[in-house]
Amino acid sequence: MNITYLNQTLRILLLFVLVFGILYVASAVLIPLTFGVVLSMLLLPVCHWLQGKGINNGFASVLSVIALLVVIGGIITLLQYQISDLADDLSKIEERVNSMIIGVKEYIKQHFGISHREQTKIIKEQQSGGMSQAAGMITTLVGSLAGIIIDAILVLVYTFLFIYYRAHFKKFILRLFKPENRKETEVVLNNAGKVTQSYLGGLGLMIVMLWIMYGIGFTIAGVNNALFFAVLCGILELVPFAGNITGTSITVLMALAQSGDTKVVIGVLITYGLVQLIQTYVLEPIVVGDRLNINPLFTILIIVVGEAVWGIPGMILAVPLLGMFKIVCDHCEPLHDYAFLIGPPKEKKGEQGNFITRLFKSNK
Repeated sequence: MNITYLNQTLRILLLFVLVFGILYVASAVLIPLTFGVVLSMLLLPVCHWLQGKGINNGFASVLSVIALLVVIGGIITLLQYQISDLADDLSKIEERVNSMIIGVKEYIKQHFGISHREQTKIIKEQQSGGMSQAAGMITTLVGSLAGIIIDAILVLVYTFLFIYYRAHFKKFILRLFKPENRKETEVVLNNAGKVTQSYLGGLGLMIVMLWIMYGIGFTIAGVNNALFFAVLCGILELVPFAGNITGTSITVLMALAQSGDTKVVIGVLITYGLVQLIQTYVLEPIVVGDRLNINPLFTILIIVVGEAVWGIPGMILAVPLLGMFKIVCDHCEPLHDYAFLIGPPKEKKGEQGNFITRLFKSNK
């Protein structure tokens, strides 16, 4: 075995461990900064389009961020409108929940011999013992909301600054490399930006399509405020794997609380199954596609690692960041083996393993 090659591999792996350690320790600083980088890449086409209309760089950068705020504000307004309708049904939901609680108490009494009075006494003891914990949870929640607001403002500021000073930052990165390597470095930067824009743009289009499909399905199933739950399920798609299950679980629980009709629950589950089938075999291959060219195993693995390092923000950012890293590995000689490992098998590259994708390609 080549000892030099082994030592080089071990040094690279040690570098990976060190990087993830720094990401974990400095998460409070790096999470908003990374969101700013990714969003600035997503908004660059908007800024370029505005500049093509004769608008200067500074004003175009501001308008790009405002466009992002308009989209987010529109989604929030839609959810708020639906929440106001949902609030009108709170009394009915409360009655339904109370009846479900009474049913559970009756079941416990019949099968475990614990009377309603004893159950109420146990609940009161648990509540009295947990008052201090509840106060602590409220304090933590308020602090978390304040932190989210501050981070959101920081993300917007970072996004604007990265767009406005993009040429300066690009020149700085190029200056870190030798003149003979700067052309290759510029190719890497351009490819990383294009891949991120392509992936996030496709993901956004897919989420809109999911809103439509979930909205139609939930409406047919008879779910009250179907549009709210459709938008919720679509937005939670930003959190891979766990998001769609969480959204559907919330919808099922609310359907039970609203009506208790098993037909509605079955309709929600059928809608979820059909949408997931269409998403997996139609939307993802055609709309999102293999934009990042990453092995599915490492897609799942990086999401798990992202959650361990940065929590939910890490799950959202993990896949596009891995795509950027894959591009760097493709253009860096010592990392070619890792690019091969992260990428899909050669014989399947660009095929998606999907007959629908091959059908569309065969028509070209």
